Amino acid sequence: MSNTETNNPLKQSATLSSSIQQYYDLTKPRVVMLIVFTAVVGMLLAVQGMPDLFTVVTASLGIGLAASSGAAMNQIIDMRADAIMARTQNRPLATGGLNVWQAIVFAALLCVLGMFVLVRWVNDLTAILTFISMVGYGVIYTVFLKPASPQNIVIGGAAGAAPPLLGWVAMTGSITAEGCLLFLIIFAWTPPHFWALALYRCDEYAEAGVPMLPVTHGNEFTRLQILLYTYILVAVTLMPFSIHMFGGIYLLGALYLNARFMYYVYKLYKNYSDALSKTTFYYSIKYLMYLFALMLVDHYFWDVFVLKYYSLLSQV
Repeated sequence: MSNTETNNPLKQSATLSSSIQQYYDLTKPRVVMLIVFTAVVGMLLAVQGMPDLFTVVTASLGIGLAASSGAAMNQIIDMRADAIMARTQNRPLATGGLNVWQAIVFAALLCVLGMFVLVRWVNDLTAILTFISMVGYGVIYTVFLKPASPQNIVIGGAAGAAPPLLGWVAMTGSITAEGCLLFLIIFAWTPPHFWALALYRCDEYAEAGVPMLPVTHGNEFTRLQILLYTYILVAVTLMPFSIHMFGGIYLLGALYLNARFMYYVYKLYKNYSDALSKTTFYYSIKYLMYLFALMLVDHYFWDVFVLKYYSLLSQV
């Protein structure tokens, strides 16, 4: 390379921008955004009224950094399989945009920063649970479960289900039944969500040597499992209403979201197509976001409007 090229500010800027993008992609930003979103919902639901803004910001930052570290670990370990599968072959390590040592250092830095933020400004229990969740996904799931068992998503789903509980603990400093119920919803949601993806990506998983359920047990059996786990999910999502954690707004919204999810899943079970499998997978993402948004609407509507209105009426 000539000195002119080396000293070209535009070329250097483009190179720096590309490097930043590679590190950004290593964190699986869309997944991390969903993790932080559900964690923030957990924080907001844990308190009456508005939570402490500083705790929300620092807890979100710490959890987001740890989740990003876990995502980077996952890509480091899955580098070979990622290069084979069409869905993942454009990831930074698979393309050679970053090397392994760059990714390791980056993941370690994110982990240290995330733990420092949580211990320093949130609480120790949140830091411990976040660290367990990060290692559970980045190492235990990726190294031991994913290549060994078709039940990898079920067992490893505990790590991915942790964020709302982490948010709850960040606010309360303790593990409660309500926080665990938020965890249980995502835990039950994970198998039908991910197996819908695995169905239309079955050949890629088989080529990469990953024993996903459709690879080891076939398409029909997987569709049955998706149906059964969706029944479980429906039952779990109604539990918050049954314990008076949420009210009628949540119930009506959850019934609609569940009915639509069941519609897609039942159609998938009866008459499979790749297109329907994709539709079910993408709807499952919207389903989770809308469900947690409903929790917020119900929580604050009930707290701000219904309870205060009732209190005013009782004073008349």
